[in-house]
Amino acid sequence: MSTDSVVGTAPFAPEDTSEACAYQGDVELTWADWNDRANRLASAMDSMGVKPGDVVAIRVRTRIEWLVISLAISKLNAIGVAVNYRLTAPESAYILRDCNVRVAIIDDDDPAETVKGWAELGLLGIISLDRVADGTLSYEALIAEGDPTHRDALDLAPLIIYSSGTTGAPKGAPINGWQNPPDPKIHAEYNMSVAFDGAAAGPGNRTLINLPMHHGAGPGFTRASLMSGGKVVFDRKFEPEATLALIERSGITHWIAVPTMLQRLVNLPAETTAKYDLSSLRFLLGGAAPFDRELKDRATALLGRIIHENYGCTEAGMLTGATPDDLEQRPGTSGRPFRHVEIKIIDEAGVELRAGATGEIAVRTPTVITGYIGRGPLGPDKLLPDGFYRTGDIGHLDADGYLFIYDRITDVVISGGVNIYPAEIEAVLNTHPAVAVSAVFGVKHEEAGEQAVAAVQLRPGATATADDLLAFCEGKLAKYKWPRRFEFVDVIPTSPMGKILKRVLREEIR
Repeated sequence: MSTDSVVGTAPFAPEDTSEACAYQGDVELTWADWNDRANRLASAMDSMGVKPGDVVAIRVRTRIEWLVISLAISKLNAIGVAVNYRLTAPESAYILRDCNVRVAIIDDDDPAETVKGWAELGLLGIISLDRVADGTLSYEALIAEGDPTHRDALDLAPLIIYSSGTTGAPKGAPINGWQNPPDPKIHAEYNMSVAFDGAAAGPGNRTLINLPMHHGAGPGFTRASLMSGGKVVFDRKFEPEATLALIERSGITHWIAVPTMLQRLVNLPAETTAKYDLSSLRFLLGGAAPFDRELKDRATALLGRIIHENYGCTEAGMLTGATPDDLEQRPGTSGRPFRHVEIKIIDEAGVELRAGATGEIAVRTPTVITGYIGRGPLGPDKLLPDGFYRTGDIGHLDADGYLFIYDRITDVVISGGVNIYPAEIEAVLNTHPAVAVSAVFGVKHEEAGEQAVAAVQLRPGATATADDLLAFCEGKLAKYKWPRRFEFVDVIPTSPMGKILKRVLREEIR
């Protein structure tokens, strides 16, 4: 692998190096300390045998040390692979083996099971941030003993992000175009557009990052905040009321959230939310999962007219963005394409459809990957001859080029030959006062082929029956879309990015 295409032509540094760049709890990280610790960690990994082009696994929670780790990897001209800390040792071992990881950095509460599960990988070393166990090296000891001699880096480390594996084995995507570098000017214009032309960052921003760092959004907006003269406030775990308190206490101006986080926030009692001054917030970005109008309206009522929405995918980057004006004037839209992004709607054969027609969303961007790590070029099932990537999402473009997304192709329920889009049903069910969150999916049916089943998680203390929810659908959904069965569950399973794990529900509910 090569990192020659890392964006940047001068040594990396945040725009404002005079004060702390990042915070977490009572910890402050200045540029001088950040750079020094990254130099020392890079020296330690160099001594362990990490070479340019090697891959280092980052399997840690959302925390300030991520900055040091990423910069240290970049100083070695190596590559980071972001690994979900929730994965079991065998699951994560698959990823480490797949991209030939040489060193891993972890923050397990008890590393023993991970060390045991990775024993056959032949790693040069496992570095533990917190608890040190047999088979691990102390992160703090390595930094204390490392050589502080300065090493340049052109940027934070290039990253490999693995798919969730919901439809098969996870695959590693080299994100942000580092494996196949776009024209620098085009890339810069694209990135500025993705940042809503400065609204998503800018001098003086204080950006809250409590998304997981094994997806693109957390690292991407961390970098955007720092490189535009702002500061990052890391919070290891999202808790609704604690987040409100942190926004008030730290004067947070920018927050990147996913719909399930906002759903939990707006479901707090009014007397709870009223306790906090949230007036510092001026930008909130939502995306990564279906984001229905009712939730946007409730979040706007709580947080103000600051909500922006984006849509993207790991393999192609950020694709569209919607401003508060867009969301008000075109309810349901995910916005217009960012600069240097082309979108078309295609049928199953890859033929482009007219405006307003529903089909698969295909995209061409400066950062579309050419292939997954170790798997060769993308095939025609994913990449059309003209370079458009098939996202697997269903939607339409209106006459003005605004995108409307319905669902994933794999989530569409085909009942009696008719397509039913679960996101439409979920958007209605989630507005019922007793419903915290719902998930609709198809199960096999002898006559119809499939039937729509709704898994429903009720709000604490609330009650509702299947008949109650069906009555609620009256006048809001055509009857052919109504769920044929309701299953009430304690918790709807979600990924760390807030995406509902329908695969898990399908396995449990048949």
